[in-house]
Amino acid sequence: MPVFEPKVKKDIKTLAKFVQIYCRENHKSSDKHPFACKSKDAEELKLPRMNLCPDCSKLLSHGIVKRAMCPLDPKPMCKKCPNHCYHPVYRSMVREAMKFSGIYLAKRGRLDMIYHYFA
Repeated sequence: MPVFEPKVKKDIKTLAKFVQIYCRENHKSSDKHPFACKSKDAEELKLPRMNLCPDCSKLLSHGIVKRAMCPLDPKPMCKKCPNHCYHPVYRSMVREAMKFSGIYLAKRGRLDMIYHYFA
C-alpha cells in the first residue's frame, strides 16, 4: 500500500530538485555527502541521487517531514498557508532556496519546473 499520495511525492521531488540546485550553485566549497532520507518509507519516494552539504541535507529532510505530515487537503502553497509548520530558520532557508532555484531554472528555460513554484 502506498504511503505517499502522488501529489505528495511530486511536491517532495520538486523540493528535492530545488534544494539540489541551490546547494550545487551556492555551496560549491562545502563538503558534500550523498543525501539519505531517514524515513523508513523513503524508498517509495524514489528521489534521485544527490550530494548535498549538511545544511541542505537538514533542510530537505525537514521539508520532507513537513510535507508528508501536512494536514491540509488540498494543501496550499507554503507561502500562502495560514499555518506555518516550518521552523522559522528552515522557513527562511527554503524561501531562499526556492527563490534562487526558480530564477535559475527560468534563466535556463526550464519553465516546466518552476510552474510548481508560482502556481
